[in-house]
Amino acid sequence: MANDASASNVSANDASASSASLFAQISKGTGRRYAAAVLATVAALVARLALNPLLKDYVPYITLFPAVAFGAWYCGIGPTILSVILGLIGALYWFVPPAHSFSILGTTEAVGIVAFLLVSGVVLAMGEARRRSEEKLRAAQHELEDAVRERTTELDTSNQSLSKLSARLIQLQDDERRRIARELHDSVGQMLAALGMNLATIGSDIARLTQTASTVHDSEALVQELSREVRTISHLLHPPLLDEAGLASALRWYVEGFSQRSKVRVDLDFPAEFGRLPRESETAIFRTVQECLTNIHRHSESPTAKIRIASSDNEVRVEVEDRGKGIPPERQFEMESAGIPGVGIRGMRERLRQLGGNLEIHSNGKGTLILARLPVAVSSESPTAT
Repeated sequence: MANDASASNVSANDASASSASLFAQISKGTGRRYAAAVLATVAALVARLALNPLLKDYVPYITLFPAVAFGAWYCGIGPTILSVILGLIGALYWFVPPAHSFSILGTTEAVGIVAFLLVSGVVLAMGEARRRSEEKLRAAQHELEDAVRERTTELDTSNQSLSKLSARLIQLQDDERRRIARELHDSVGQMLAALGMNLATIGSDIARLTQTASTVHDSEALVQELSREVRTISHLLHPPLLDEAGLASALRWYVEGFSQRSKVRVDLDFPAEFGRLPRESETAIFRTVQECLTNIHRHSESPTAKIRIASSDNEVRVEVEDRGKGIPPERQFEMESAGIPGVGIRGMRERLRQLGGNLEIHSNGKGTLILARLPVAVSSESPTAT
């Protein structure tokens, strides 16, 4: 029963669309409306003439009523009145006895004429009411379409503004990381080095005091360790190798340090002939790999990870794969449909999207594959800031 009702609704909608299309074609000009009404009347008279051997003098107006209804539905008052007049003249001349004459002999013929005019008037009134209702409906539809277009334009403008704001925030984030890394290296690092030398001098002067010297040496070791940590943090915020030597050197340095700290064995597959990219592209790829490895260490419990980077004439493809416990199906569904991934994944996607790329996540419970694509042209020249 539901299928039958659905089929009926579809048929009704198709019929309504066809009717609206026919009305639109006819109503494009006054001449078209009058021509359509006249043609419908002529067709009705020809049809009655073809039926004349069968009907003879009976129901001379039977084929004119569809022509009148057509005019009332699609052509308007003027064309319909013309159709009624032409139809009445044709019927009187050809079908009302005596044939080929306009004389009316009896009451029956007069009653038939009056009945034809009354029925035509009722059909005309109904058709005109329907036609005006459709005109109001079309006017309301045009207003709604205009409102939708205006709202769509506003949404497009808002989305463009949001996209520009996101790009600006990412750029400011990268600039701030560079500034903090430079300050840590140039300022704090130098002061720690000076403090270490002072402590070393004090330690050599009071070497005879064993306990004091031991404490000083311990302090010196702590300062050196702190200096290494500051240097590591500075490099993690923004590795100098990324700007100076390129993506390959920066990734190899980071992967080596990550493996030592996390005990996760990482296999880096990087093409030997890989050239330099624009600064934003190299930063985006480095941050993507960095975030993926961090997530593997925190969540996947995988003992290994594999990074594959490949390039073509117009695209760089980055794959980061692990053999961990994967992403739960419900969490993966939320990430794909609800649009609420973690902050790190959202940042990766937005950074790549600003550069025309995209990010895909595939997980089957036996591991996770992160696939990033970035449309760039690889060259052997130094990167340029954009």
